[in-house]
Amino acid sequence: MASIADSLAGWAAELEPTADDLALAQRSLIDTMAVTLAARDDPLAEIVAALPDAARWAAIGHVLDFDDLHIPSTTHISVVTVPAVLATGGDARAYLAGAGMLARLGVALGWSHYAAGWHATCTAGAPAAAVAAGTALGLSARQLTTAMALAVPAAGGVQNAFGTHGKSLQVGFAAQAGVRAAMLAQAGATADPSALDAWLELVGGTGELDLTGPAVPGGLAIKVYPCCYAMQRPIAALRHIRHEIRGEVRGVRVRTPEATVQPLIHDRPATGLEGKFSLPYAVATALLDHYPDFAAFTDAAVNRASAQHLLRQVEVSYPPGGAGLLTGEVDIEVEHDGPTSRVRLAQPPGAPSRPPTDAELHDKLAACGADVPALLAEVDWASARTLLRKTLPRTGVVE
Repeated sequence: MASIADSLAGWAAELEPTADDLALAQRSLIDTMAVTLAARDDPLAEIVAALPDAARWAAIGHVLDFDDLHIPSTTHISVVTVPAVLATGGDARAYLAGAGMLARLGVALGWSHYAAGWHATCTAGAPAAAVAAGTALGLSARQLTTAMALAVPAAGGVQNAFGTHGKSLQVGFAAQAGVRAAMLAQAGATADPSALDAWLELVGGTGELDLTGPAVPGGLAIKVYPCCYAMQRPIAALRHIRHEIRGEVRGVRVRTPEATVQPLIHDRPATGLEGKFSLPYAVATALLDHYPDFAAFTDAAVNRASAQHLLRQVEVSYPPGGAGLLTGEVDIEVEHDGPTSRVRLAQPPGAPSRPPTDAELHDKLAACGADVPALLAEVDWASARTLLRKTLPRTGVVE
């Protein structure tokens, strides 16, 4: 019986992208480039300046938590695979091979893997980055299998890192591990292909793969707000009723399935990064800010007296169960000086069932920097690589 790595490598090697696949790849490239450029002045950009290309670009691209998400696998597909592809001179097909592999391996890991506290973007991301980079380097199916096995030692990452630089850095480490594994396989390194099967079982995966359908089954969710995807729905819901709020907010009751808040580990955030993983702060910024943009997720914004006061007005109940960040719906009631306001929402803007319009995508690019729309107007994979090497060059070396 073929190993899981053999099956995935065979699928990747034989991939023939459709027009829809290629359109998704181009949108993913633009979205990932935009959120990476948006973070070019973030303190993390200087911290990681000595890291190799894939690690540096992935970490910077993820630090604002504005990059896309694959809902079925709960993984940030593009921020791992796009840097791996760009660092190795690849194109859309290499991206789709890695992205499709990450989607499928993430689904095989299952919700129980994520619910246990693993950061699936990194656990599934390291071998997926190996496929992305390996495809870019022209590896055979057998070499791709070896590359995945060689990436297994780096297939880690935990949710305890959320709200710190550790989250972005472990994404960067996963991307670079994939590039390293692919280059070693190209150079002739050997590995046991069953390593991926053994790892999958050890971390609680089901091992069930579906190699049918589009390159990235289920599509990708595009974020509208620069924070954890688990906050997109409550923020969007509250923005529907924000105009109704009169006077003082005396209480906010949120009811949402337990699974939908798995990554929201900071109930009393004290920094901007912690605020990106806080359900109470999602309520606060949705009610206080005209639009929750980058400025809403700074240390100063999170520590506003008005925000800290609102945090303490939020009561949350979690019906048990569910298996994903968009399980069921969010139900919110706000007590204020007017009649109690209530809103319910199942699918936020940007979800695969509510894809962003061209205008919404343009607005996101503009929010990422006044020069970003022009920089990315005609971007392709080769020009993207050149742009990142110019904008975010490597300085020094970390061994």
